[in-house]
Amino acid sequence: MDRSRTPVRVRRTSRSRRTGLLASLAAALTAAFAGAPPAQAATPPPAAVSCPAELDGRATCYTGQDADGAYYAIAVPEHWNGSLVVHAHGGPDLGAGSDPARSVDDLARWSVMVKEGYAWAGSSYRRGGYGTRMAAADTESVRRLFVANFGEPRRTYVHGQSWGGDVAAKVVEVYGRRGGPYDGALLTSGVLGGGSRGYDYRVDLRVVYQYYCHNMPRPTEPQYPLWQGLRADSTLTTAGLRARLQECTGYASDPQERTALQQRNLDDILAVTGVPERTLESHLRFAVFTFRDIVHDRLGDRDPFSNEGVWYSGSHDDKALNAGVERFAADPTAVRDLSYDSDLTGKVSIPVLTMHAIDDPTAFVEHESAYRATLRGAGRDRYLVQTFTHESEHSSLSDAEYANSIAALDRWVRTGRKPTPGTIAGSCAAFDRIYATGCFYDPDFRPASYASRVRPRPGGLSWPAMTAAQEKRWSRAAGVGIAP
Repeated sequence: MDRSRTPVRVRRTSRSRRTGLLASLAAALTAAFAGAPPAQAATPPPAAVSCPAELDGRATCYTGQDADGAYYAIAVPEHWNGSLVVHAHGGPDLGAGSDPARSVDDLARWSVMVKEGYAWAGSSYRRGGYGTRMAAADTESVRRLFVANFGEPRRTYVHGQSWGGDVAAKVVEVYGRRGGPYDGALLTSGVLGGGSRGYDYRVDLRVVYQYYCHNMPRPTEPQYPLWQGLRADSTLTTAGLRARLQECTGYASDPQERTALQQRNLDDILAVTGVPERTLESHLRFAVFTFRDIVHDRLGDRDPFSNEGVWYSGSHDDKALNAGVERFAADPTAVRDLSYDSDLTGKVSIPVLTMHAIDDPTAFVEHESAYRATLRGAGRDRYLVQTFTHESEHSSLSDAEYANSIAALDRWVRTGRKPTPGTIAGSCAAFDRIYATGCFYDPDFRPASYASRVRPRPGGLSWPAMTAAQEKRWSRAAGVGIAP
């Protein structure tokens, strides 16, 4: 059963430090039900709801919708340590509006933060689709909403997962000045290469797939340039995409059930792109549906992608592949708008801790190299500590490691003593005694360069991809970026 879509009931708590809050909330709700006129231009207060099962009896939970239309969820633990974790979710989801279930589902997924004593607040963002600055603004909005209703936390940390890592990193750069509202950031499994370079391997997947499979589009269907991902009026569904991928590669079948051509197509696609077989379908979905959202819905049908100058290798016939694969050059204004929206400048002034699985099949671990190079290029890498684990997951690492990470970040902020990957690895065992999910740190691991995993485009080897000076110039020009 999906708890987030069932009617909720108000939970009551006897904790003295929230008595005033609950009384105020009850009074507001009573007045609303009694027909009293609402305050003009006021955002409704958070409504107390039943917590996800993971937090039953451990916290008081709230949901609501902010002034921009973004749904959110908040949890305050019974034994609150006074600090707040503001969560930026991954994706992006592609629905037209804000999904009220998303923030509640994320609260359940990140309940470990609340179990560790932190209050938690997460936004579903005001709409689906791409928009890193929009998502960062909505993340900041839920922080402000928390403060308005629950008071100023002792310390505030922003946490981002997957694409949410890019969102949280943008929060750090836009709102996280020293002495500002955020004290530190935790970025886990982050897509930290930014939009203008971070999806180049999916551009490569899109064109290499079509070279071998010829079915998206089929020769009998209306043709479109592959940088669009999918033509705007296509009715192709995710099920239809899976069927076409299966038709070409037999990816869902046991190897002995594939035809010789299917196996060769699959081998060539995987070898050339470096995409893991187990996440081939999800990467292709992004390169089709999310690319369509970026190009058509956000950039007005302008092309932000390029594969000019890229030599594809690893296939059974590289010469034929490179002669036949579709090529295109990006529209500079589209690159500008995507870069301004989602590239990172490295302008960091607060502690940032990252955690990434070495065998992450979705956001390759080399994204961490791009982020380190970005901060180093900005002269800010002293604010960064990166940790790596011997895990093969993207969406969910060990709870003991998450708990350990937020505790390590909190110690760094409180004491001013910068941890090392070794000290963080050493402190995990205490949390594993509670959560029994394992500690898999490798303190000596260092990822190779981003260019070692993703074929760089001409001029794409230096970091940051967008300097702080360039960002400042673009911010002064009307219409630059992606609209909220």
